[in-house]
This record gives sequence, structure tokens and C-alpha cells, in this order.
Amino acid sequence: MNAFEAMFLGLIQGLTEFLPISSSAHLRIVGELMGNADPGAAFTAITQIGTETAVLLYFRNDIKNICIKWWQSLRGDNGTDFKSRMGAHDHDAKMAWYIGLGSIPIVVLGLLLESKIDTVFRNLYLTALMLAVFGLLLGWADKVGQHRKSLDKLDGKNAIVFGFAQAMALIPGVSRSGGTITAGLLMGYTREAAARYSFLLAIPAVMGSGFYKLYGAVTEPAAAGAPGMWPTFLATIVAFVVGYFVIIAFLKIVSTFSYKPFVIYRLFLAAAVVVLLLAGVLDVMGTASA
Repeated sequence: MNAFEAMFLGLIQGLTEFLPISSSAHLRIVGELMGNADPGAAFTAITQIGTETAVLLYFRNDIKNICIKWWQSLRGDNGTDFKSRMGAHDHDAKMAWYIGLGSIPIVVLGLLLESKIDTVFRNLYLTALMLAVFGLLLGWADKVGQHRKSLDKLDGKNAIVFGFAQAMALIPGVSRSGGTITAGLLMGYTREAAARYSFLLAIPAVMGSGFYKLYGAVTEPAAAGAPGMWPTFLATIVAFVVGYFVIIAFLKIVSTFSYKPFVIYRLFLAAAVVVLLLAGVLDVMGTASA
């Protein structure tokens, strides 16, 4: 993979990570269309460090407040009883616990299914199916959702539901943001609330996965056809810059418009992938690099 190809894949990652259209599916498809092997789950996870760094920058004040309020509650500033220490009297303190709680499903399933994530889950027929099915689910959720609840209505049960929805994104084509936003809409949250929480919820899981894969890339021999460290680093930087501006635009869009354009795009992409597979332009499994 040369520098231009790496920058282009970084651009794709930055453009698609926060939109409900699946960045992992786009990297899987575009990487092969460029004439390379499937960039692989490791490349995808590492470049996501770039986009999640953009989340840290954009939501820096929210994250700072959450961390400070969590610590203050834990040490007993709002009361020394158990409920008070767990954030019963402070929304930001509770948010920290809910983010942690919602991160458990993807961490557990990610470790249990790691070999499948790197191999069988990258089957392009499966990717096309997930693009279509979860696209339709997103459109349905956007139509029937009440769009009333703000994030101050979040509770433990909702956090777990959000967490399992996020875990579905271990399969390319589902979309991390798409899964969590769909769950949020079905639970009655507003479009903006569901989108903002999807960004915050992704931080522990994506950063953890990215650095885990980065450690493996540094300490283990590279798989045949896998992108080298320099192209991966370059793609990560591009993903960070592009991702930051996508966050700004996306939050403005969802506060005004429906998700219908994303649903249509997902269905179109799913159909295009199937056509390209049948035409032999794309390979079902590629020569995926773990």
C-alpha cells in the first residue's frame, strides 16, 4: 500500500466512521476495489484511533465534566452512601457508569469472537446483507421512534441495550453509530441524543480495540499483504482530521433532517456489492489480512 492509497483509505474512514453507513464495510470494499487485499480488521481498528481522537477533541468539555463529576461522586462529595457514590445525584457521574456498562457487551463479544471478526465476518455477502437489513431497521426506527427523550433520561437498562446494539458492529455492514442510533430511536431518544451517546459510548471500545490491534501489529510478524505501519499511521492521521469535521456536520444534519438518505445509500451500496460480487469484481473473502 502506497502513501496515496493509505491517505485515501484514511479519508474513507474519516468520512464514514460517524455516519450510520459502516466504516468497516467501506474500508473492506474500497480497499479491494483499489486493487489491494482486504486491508483487514487490524488496519480498520487502528485507523479508528484517529477518528476516536477526533471525538475526544470535539467532546473534550463533556468528557472532562463526566470524568470530574464521576470522581467527585465516587469520593463522596454528593453523599457517602452507596447510591450517592454511584452518581445518583449527578447526571454526568451516572453517564460515566453508563458508558462503562454499555461497553461491556462489545468488549466481551469482541474477545470471544476475535477469530471470526478477522475472517468469516468479513464475507462480503454478509456485509451486503447487514447493510440492507440494518439500513431498513434504521429507517423503521426513525419513523416509529417518539424522538422525545434526552440523555438525562438514560438509565442502566437503556445503557445495556445501547451496548448490545454497538456490539453488532463487530460485523462489517452493521455500523457502530447506525446500531446504537437505531436502538436509541426505538427507545424514544431524539436523533441528536442517540447520535451524541453513540459517539461517547464508542470511545472505550474503539480505543481499546485500536490499541490492542496496534500492540499486535508491533509485536507480531505482519500477515502477508497486510498494510505496513507507515501507511496505517498515515491513514490514521487523515482519518482524525476528516473525522473531526464530519462530527460537526453530522450533528447539525441529524438535528434537522431524517436518516432517510442514509437508508437509501445503504440499500444502494448493498445492491452494488452483490452485483460486483456476481460480476467477479470483488472476492467474497478477499485475501483478508488479520
